[in-house]
Amino acid sequence: MSQYVITINRSFGSGGKTVGKLLSSRLAIPYYDRDLIRLASEESGINVKLFGQVDEVGRVSLFKRYGREYGRTIIPPGSDEFTSNDNLFNIQAKIIRELAEQQSCIIVGRCADHILEGASRLLRVFVHAPLDFRVHEVETHYGLSRRDALREIEKIDRARAQYYRYYTGKDWNDARNYDLCLNSASLGFDRTAEAIIAHLNVRLS
Repeated sequence: MSQYVITINRSFGSGGKTVGKLLSSRLAIPYYDRDLIRLASEESGINVKLFGQVDEVGRVSLFKRYGREYGRTIIPPGSDEFTSNDNLFNIQAKIIRELAEQQSCIIVGRCADHILEGASRLLRVFVHAPLDFRVHEVETHYGLSRRDALREIEKIDRARAQYYRYYTGKDWNDARNYDLCLNSASLGFDRTAEAIIAHLNVRLS
């Protein structure tokens, strides 16, 4: 199979990260999630903590001049804007573009589907699940009460949606943004990964 990229967006607690790791193992290709923050820090020399503060759940303004050229132009180190949120995103977008050009890989979140939009051999996936399933997953994984799990799901989903709209101008959970939307509660994590691989094989054949 020739080089390709799978991007995964996911509602919190739906197991998108688990599915991504299963795909990485079965397809024998790299998986990138928070590794992107480390790579962006190494590329720019900017403290990794700054990237962490503006990650998917970081605070963003409600207004943004969004576009599709992220990662094309990086503000130089001498500028006051070098460590601005937008430039940090641009540095991360540059890493995403370079990874997609160099190798087959799986990239979770961080608007990778939008950054790579129009690229050949790209499969954009959204993994979701009903709220009760996600609450149970978050309760189990993080040891939270149902009340706290609900709060965490609402907070993180809201932050991801705002982050996505800020940088793309689109709704994060709009099926039209993706090639494939899968309910991990109905399929289970293994079969969700299998469905993605099956779709990938058809798409690339």
